[in-house]
Amino acid sequence: MAVDLLLGLQWGDEGKGKIVDVLTKNYDIIARFQGGPNAGHTLIFDGNKHVLHTIPSGIFHKTALNVVGNGVVIDPVIFKRELENLDKHNIDYTSKLLISRKAHLILPTHRLLDAASETSKGKAKIGSTLKGIGPTYMDKTGRNGMRVGDLELDNWKDKYRALTEKHIKMLNFFDVDIQYDLDELEAEFSEGIKKLKTLQFIDSEDFLNKAIKEGKSILAEGAQGSLLDIDFGTYPFVTSSNTTAAGACTGLGVAPNRIGEVFGIFKAYTTRVGSGPFPTELFDEDGATMAKVGHEFGATTGRPRRCGWLDLVALKYAVDVNGVTQLMMMKGDVLSGFDTLKVCTSYNYKGEEIDHLPYNIEPENVSVNYTEFKGWEDDLTKMTSADELPQNLLDYVAFIEKETGVPVKIVSVGPDRKQTIMR
Repeated sequence: MAVDLLLGLQWGDEGKGKIVDVLTKNYDIIARFQGGPNAGHTLIFDGNKHVLHTIPSGIFHKTALNVVGNGVVIDPVIFKRELENLDKHNIDYTSKLLISRKAHLILPTHRLLDAASETSKGKAKIGSTLKGIGPTYMDKTGRNGMRVGDLELDNWKDKYRALTEKHIKMLNFFDVDIQYDLDELEAEFSEGIKKLKTLQFIDSEDFLNKAIKEGKSILAEGAQGSLLDIDFGTYPFVTSSNTTAAGACTGLGVAPNRIGEVFGIFKAYTTRVGSGPFPTELFDEDGATMAKVGHEFGATTGRPRRCGWLDLVALKYAVDVNGVTQLMMMKGDVLSGFDTLKVCTSYNYKGEEIDHLPYNIEPENVSVNYTEFKGWEDDLTKMTSADELPQNLLDYVAFIEKETGVPVKIVSVGPDRKQTIMR
């Protein structure tokens, strides 16, 4: 049995949580493979809204096992809050939620370092969520990090203390004033560790490879989006992990030849949170309408998302890098009411028209060329089958399929899991 992947193809916030929730009934195991509490996966069903940051989006299904893989970084404080939110809904996570021993832990001082680093950059800041993600991955690659499995060892507190003292010395190198009460932060951290230790820790790569051999179906859930990948994103305005298909292999211990379907999630338009280049960004009424109708605010930070037309150059790039086999278009309903829609089909890069994503897409180097489409007035939110969709929307989808060479198998017409049209 192969492992299927679900990935975001833009700058995150594509709606991955909803689609994982929709697809979970087809899988035995849902596994997160990278990122941490900088993710915000929103699920809406039965009139309730749920936002998950680290826990896989299959947790609300009765039968699915949920694995937090080795590529994920865990903040015990935030993780504890997530679990307590699940308690309100009587979710039996102690038997359904498994944690990789090789997943790294976010310490309180990681968050302090994140804040100090971002503050010191001034106007050049990258738009960090300030969750300590970057410093944790830096410790991971610097071979200094603490992992979940360390909590089972007698000397874990010594390791914690040594790393914390190192971080405090590092804080002194930043010429910024970061106020903090370490005793208070450590008290919260201690409570988070206690809660985390009530869960089952596993050697996740062994667990998942045995599950594959036993014929279990597995869906790997990505966080953020492909254009935020540390290698292939719009560097340096990226996250600190590999958000692409390759990251699923290293983040779960699954070999490339075990990968099956690659589901690519994208919005019918484009959004971005934080700093960084955005060639199709709109600063007019159309952009404001997208933001308002689409409720474009970050699920983790609450920051307003920047909005723009669909960037097909960037989308094709993400499709190629990930080997996407099926596309899923989110928020088609948000575009209802626009007389004319635009899709970026090529860039002007340093005086030359190109149809691929170049090394640098800052506005001084890139301008965009658009293809226009007729819009639709229909309210999509009540539609339940593909044959109800307006022809202009179908033409829009057909153009995307032709340009990417990949079928669009799902069109989402609202935030609820029921507002999902299979094609």
